[in-house]
Amino acid sequence: MNRVYVCSCFGITEKQVKEHAEAGACTPRQIASVSKAGTDCGSCVRRIQGILGRGSCPRRELLERGGGAGAVSGEMTPVGAEAASPGGLREAA
Repeated sequence: MNRVYVCSCFGITEKQVKEHAEAGACTPRQIASVSKAGTDCGSCVRRIQGILGRGSCPRRELLERGGGAGAVSGEMTPVGAEAASPGGLREAA
């Protein structure tokens, strides 16, 4: 099995980043929230941005369709990794 690591600090693979994106993580900050990738040295943040690209975002599409803030929870469940603290990242209130 060939694993392509995106974040060497926490051992996060490209496959895991894509799984998190499919589960609704649309930004590097959201990826960091569920996997810690990008919260240590930061060298993987641009790679994560490249993986996420400018493609569709299920959460953004739901909001645009009128799902409203109540339909989109701020919590995401980690995919393929243990739950991690957000590493000091805070979302605006």
